[in-house]
Amino acid sequence: MSVILSLPTILLVIIGVALVFDYINGFHDAANSIATIVSTRVLTPGQAVLWAAFFNFAAVAIVGTSVAKTVGKGMVDLEMVTSAVILAGLLGAIVWNLITWFFGLPTSSSHALFGGYGGAAVAKAGFAAIIWSGWTKTIMFIFVAPLIGLAVGLATMTAVYWIFRDTTPTRVDRWFRRLQLLSAAGFSLMHGANDAQKTMGIITGALVAGKVLTTFEVPRWVEILSYSAIGFGTLSGGWRIIKTMGSKITKLRPEGGFSAETGAAVAIFTATTMGVGISTTHAITGAIVGVGATRRLSAVRWGVASQIVWAWLLTIPAAATIGAITYYVISFAGLK
Repeated sequence: MSVILSLPTILLVIIGVALVFDYINGFHDAANSIATIVSTRVLTPGQAVLWAAFFNFAAVAIVGTSVAKTVGKGMVDLEMVTSAVILAGLLGAIVWNLITWFFGLPTSSSHALFGGYGGAAVAKAGFAAIIWSGWTKTIMFIFVAPLIGLAVGLATMTAVYWIFRDTTPTRVDRWFRRLQLLSAAGFSLMHGANDAQKTMGIITGALVAGKVLTTFEVPRWVEILSYSAIGFGTLSGGWRIIKTMGSKITKLRPEGGFSAETGAAVAIFTATTMGVGISTTHAITGAIVGVGATRRLSAVRWGVASQIVWAWLLTIPAAATIGAITYYVISFAGLK
């Protein structure tokens, strides 16, 4: 605590805003963690958010900081980063998250952060501030993450149909009501692991830019604060988006919820081990579509899915625009 209180005021403000973003990230993305298990009625909404929040935080004990390093120093040149850039980027992401939450759109909090941060950096120093190699995998995984989720979700659901083809529906339902607790825990663990690291990267980047740290190494207190914030955010739940994710794309039963959560967890784990910050929203949406498609293509509400995809494509440029405008406002007010 004494380490935090001894920081300059502007860094305290940035850390506070970063944790607010992290909280809203959990709040906004609670739908990703619990929509499937709520829609299958395995857990009540209250039980589900407690389950998801616990495993969001539990990731602090098992995951490294590779994603944090990519976000914090691999996407924007820290030599060109100032307090105003980081603050504007965070505010741009927060504003976009709140807009999409209001309309019930399951967009990516991660891409909102990337867009807001990148837009503010470009407003400050032009495109020279962008490290393009750091953006390559991130942009690639906009398409790869939902495809992995879709493929694993579809394959898992197909395997379930084949393995349990001679089992009564009642027994299948009973088994997968138990198994879905495990798949939901695994997905929430991966969600916390990938998403909390993005906030860790931003805070650590601010500490390096502010000359508090000489090298980019994430302090343990930053990890604990970041995982706590996303856990509390998930605990609050983003109910508008939960309805979209849980029932509007396709109808799910426990075996479908298990398959979707498994597919999304595999997608996020793959990206996290590669140090790539991805959208957990993209992963779970792709997995839900894959599960629905095993019944028949018409089981997926493609109109709803297409609206979600359009929101995905708009997120980075929209958050970047808000981040850039916010930077100009902050600069005009005197913070550089």
